[in-house]
Amino acid sequence: MTKGSITIHATTVTTRKLQNMKLATLTIWTAVACLFWLTAAAETSGKPNVVIMLMDDMGWGDLGVFGHPAKETPNLDKMAMEGMQFPDFYSANPLCSPSRAALLTGRLPIRNGFYTTNGHARNGYTPQYIVGGIQDDEVLLPKLLTSEGYYSKIVGKWHLGQQPQFLPLKHGFDEWFGAPNCHFGPYDNVHTPNIPVYKDDKMVGRYYQQFSINRKTGESNLTQIYTEEASILLKPKLKCRRRFSYIGPQIPHILHCMPQQDSWVLAREDCKYGDAVRELDDSVGRILQKLKDLGISNNTFVFFSSDNGAALYSKVRGGSNGPFLCGKETTFEGGMREPSIAWWPGKIKPGQVSHQLGTLMDLFTTTLSLTGAKSPANKVIDGIDLSQVLFKQNITDRPVFFYRGDEMMAIRYGLYKAHYWTWANSWAEFQQGVDFCPGENVTGITTHEQMNYTAAPALFHLGWDPGEKYPIRSTDQEYKDVMDVIRKLVSEHKSSLVPGEPQFNVCDNAVMNWAPPGCEEMDECYKAPPSQPWKCTWPH
Repeated sequence: MTKGSITIHATTVTTRKLQNMKLATLTIWTAVACLFWLTAAAETSGKPNVVIMLMDDMGWGDLGVFGHPAKETPNLDKMAMEGMQFPDFYSANPLCSPSRAALLTGRLPIRNGFYTTNGHARNGYTPQYIVGGIQDDEVLLPKLLTSEGYYSKIVGKWHLGQQPQFLPLKHGFDEWFGAPNCHFGPYDNVHTPNIPVYKDDKMVGRYYQQFSINRKTGESNLTQIYTEEASILLKPKLKCRRRFSYIGPQIPHILHCMPQQDSWVLAREDCKYGDAVRELDDSVGRILQKLKDLGISNNTFVFFSSDNGAALYSKVRGGSNGPFLCGKETTFEGGMREPSIAWWPGKIKPGQVSHQLGTLMDLFTTTLSLTGAKSPANKVIDGIDLSQVLFKQNITDRPVFFYRGDEMMAIRYGLYKAHYWTWANSWAEFQQGVDFCPGENVTGITTHEQMNYTAAPALFHLGWDPGEKYPIRSTDQEYKDVMDVIRKLVSEHKSSLVPGEPQFNVCDNAVMNWAPPGCEEMDECYKAPPSQPWKCTWPH
């Protein structure tokens, strides 16, 4: 066989061994041809492979390059040095499900339905008993990429609904390996079923059962399994199609799925979160190296970020949000400012830092721009195209809106952030030991009752005051000038806002993961209780 020639039909052979040899040869040359095609096509068409890595509850300050003193993220730090850092990048919500829905739709959660009206400014997400999920009229990113010939895979956490109609393959993904919900448990499969792990459209096991998690320490090899699944960027069966990979490991989410391998485990009990960060860093390094080994790193756009800030429920077991106020669940900077890095060797100049205001929703619009895919018709898209930032460092002025449930809590424009509402969490939770802002007390801001500042928003200059500790006096001319601009932006935003149907209002134990597709093949089907819907309650 000569280079460039591929035998499609093998001649008659006398042994199975020879058949296998020919098949192996065909597979190798098909892979080589596919790699050549992908490289050449990407160079001529400008359409890259796309990899989005979305961490779970990782804090802005968890990375060495963003100032963590331990500096135990060498691979992520190297990624930042080889690419572009975004220190002013935000999630779309201070909680997981809404942020993930916003990334894949390019739309605020208030538009795509990932919020609740069962209480003012309440965070909601998708535990097993949530009836709602991503709706059919929301067009997700992988669906749009299909028209441009992309093959899409999600690895890890989905979190946009666990009923069959909400799962990834119903919304544009070609492959999935991961789970529909958070990795909580273990459960007894009587009152609550353990969370299933899916391979495409069928379950292949459950957490704490076929997929082992140490019930005492939380140790598992799940991140390693996900890393291996994420490394299938070159497979002959893809028929030379470009790839979109959405990678969502379920760490460093507090005290779940901790690493097993000794090289990532530190001796101290208070370092479990750090162990998870070290394992994640290794995983990212392996994926980037895989791209280089395959010769497609110059044709692959990679973006690293997190779904929300680090949870600060426990100072010794949670992450770091750097100099920013509070953490996950809040619309203060620590709850939504994310450690974010763009990487594309040969396209994005190394060692850059951009102070462009960005959000996870921008990854939707930017990916469409890079791939040539079209934006969905008749949908308001909140994300902006960052390609001019990536390649030319052109900054775009834009507002960033901070929502908590059904309420716009704050807005950032330029270096200023105005809080229209503030709230940490309820007194009832706080008195039970739940604190979203441990050790951080800003009078009138980090309150345990909702504070309405819509008449005179609390205004901060984040350049001088990144910790949101010193509000600008409302009598200052600076306050008046800035608020004149911000009030116009808020008025424009609200005047055209059409909220989607809220998906976090109805709960029902009958919709939990009792009998996922494929359960009968594993003898893992359990009887669901009778349907008894109730109005979901959200404490914060």
